[in-house]
Amino acid sequence: MKVPYFDLKCQYASIRDDVLAALDRVCQNASFILGDEVAQFEREFAEYCGVKYCVALNSGTSSLHLALLGSGVEAGDEVIVPSNTFIATAEAISYTGARPVFVDIDPRTANIDPGQIEDAITSRTKVILPVHLYGRPADLDPILEIAQRHGLTVIEDACQAHGAVYKGQRVGSFGRAAAFSFYPGKNLGAYGEGGALTTNDEELAKFARAMRDHGQSKRYFHDVVGYNYRMDGFQGAVLRIKLNHLEEWMAKRRELAQLYRELLSDAAVELPQDDPWAESVYHLFVAYVADRDVVRQELENRGVQTKIHYPQPVHLQKPYAALGYHPGSLPYTEKACERCISLPLFPEFSVQQVRYVAEALTRVVEQVYEAAVK
Repeated sequence: MKVPYFDLKCQYASIRDDVLAALDRVCQNASFILGDEVAQFEREFAEYCGVKYCVALNSGTSSLHLALLGSGVEAGDEVIVPSNTFIATAEAISYTGARPVFVDIDPRTANIDPGQIEDAITSRTKVILPVHLYGRPADLDPILEIAQRHGLTVIEDACQAHGAVYKGQRVGSFGRAAAFSFYPGKNLGAYGEGGALTTNDEELAKFARAMRDHGQSKRYFHDVVGYNYRMDGFQGAVLRIKLNHLEEWMAKRRELAQLYRELLSDAAVELPQDDPWAESVYHLFVAYVADRDVVRQELENRGVQTKIHYPQPVHLQKPYAALGYHPGSLPYTEKACERCISLPLFPEFSVQQVRYVAEALTRVVEQVYEAAVK
């Protein structure tokens, strides 16, 4: 069986008529940059997340950048962040001139370990930036408590976690602000780049709206040097359509993820665990295996495509070499990055395909283990 890692074409086929009608509407109105479709998406996504304000932007990276700037982060400050994430989380910190301070993960969940945070706080710390990795909510209560006790701001990186729930409340509504990415492969993906900042802070929302549009409060009157971080009208139109399907798609992801868990329960793999008080949306279904590259190749030989998220932790990437981290600095993060493999999972995936992948993985890891013993 040929099993693709992801298939956006299949999803498009199910909403094609709605998408084409929406894009024609944008063209008829010539609302190509921001415009009514984007404004309506902002209102709808804010309501979905349970917040007062949503500011649509051109990427999740831009959303993180403006959330940090709007929270007063500047050169010389420090931001505490996990290293087991896409590099954009750290890049947004670097854009402000601040320094990312990396802490290790909880090996059980692959999210930032709240127990590691306080030891990383210094007089220069301004923000704690948890990442809801793979669509699994970070443990926010202890993080928020630490932040309150030390007078720090919490900003959520929810770029992989649209719709995820922590103790009955959607992520993106806990910190002073949150960043979402609508990269095409995300659970709520645009047909190009896109992102959003969510917040209950009116001043932060006002700041982000001005900064995304060259720092102007009204056309051609600029209060500060801003950025061109605007969302295209096409993306707003597409996201409005997809938002209507998001709950259905998330339910299918959870159903298939649970099947994976059942089928792999006796296999020689480890799976990040879900906290009982959180609902993951399974943007990624990740397993940890020994000899990961060998396993990937053997799965490829059986027709199963996989990905790696992420092969090298951010604290060991070249741009951050000057920070002084070295192999062994964050052992749980490094172990996860050495062993992680992302299995195929998307709403249009079939039960038959899940069973095939799980069976193939079980057999492959057994063979790899037997070869290692010999």
